[in-house]
Amino acid sequence: MSQQKFAAQLFITRDAYAKYENGKVNPPLDVLLAISKYYHISTDLLMTVDLRKYKLEEMLNLPDNRILLPIKTDATGENKIEIIPYKASMGYLAGYADPEYIEGLQTMSLPFLRNGKYRAFPVEGDSMPPYKDGTFIIGEYVESIEVLKVGKTHLLVTRTGFTFKRIESVNLNSITVKSDNSFYDNYEIPFSDVWEIWQYAGSFSKHEQHLLKYNDENIKNVLLHLVEEVSALQQMIIK
Repeated sequence: MSQQKFAAQLFITRDAYAKYENGKVNPPLDVLLAISKYYHISTDLLMTVDLRKYKLEEMLNLPDNRILLPIKTDATGENKIEIIPYKASMGYLAGYADPEYIEGLQTMSLPFLRNGKYRAFPVEGDSMPPYKDGTFIIGEYVESIEVLKVGKTHLLVTRTGFTFKRIESVNLNSITVKSDNSFYDNYEIPFSDVWEIWQYAGSFSKHEQHLLKYNDENIKNVLLHLVEEVSALQQMIIK
């Protein structure tokens, strides 16, 4: 498309658009929003990421206002599970929408987690037994609050960090979460504080993360441990 034709789409002159394209002048907010809507690219990515470096298939289209979620694939196109470093929640909060940050994360693959987008997050504390310090929760990306499953465990990425809890209820403007440890009270998280939602799909420990680098036998052991943890959790729910 020529500069003249695209400028007409934005209702500005070709000369004005050329200055934006060449980086001589920063576009005002209304023009930036028009460009964002035309290309279906969120403004945060337009302003912070060089999109020329990444293939379209490495971006996951979303219905929310972020529009794109950076993902990683291997040489065969298989979706990789990124592992967020332990005690690095603030780094993730700053880089969760940045493909360069996501690209630098360590990854793993699990044969039974193929359909969907998965990511592993560190959790701390004793509010969600049997999970404890040193455990990573593998979550499947949830595209919107409307599809949240009440009664299921989720990892919520909020403006203050990671929250791994069971969904008690979805309210008009907030989510009520509860701990499996009855010592802790339920509390509400406003929708405006929720940046990402990941439904529980599995877990592993820091020790198992180290083993994942080596051979198929170790991966088999990790999978068996996952099955044991899921069974233990199911028994707790039944009780």
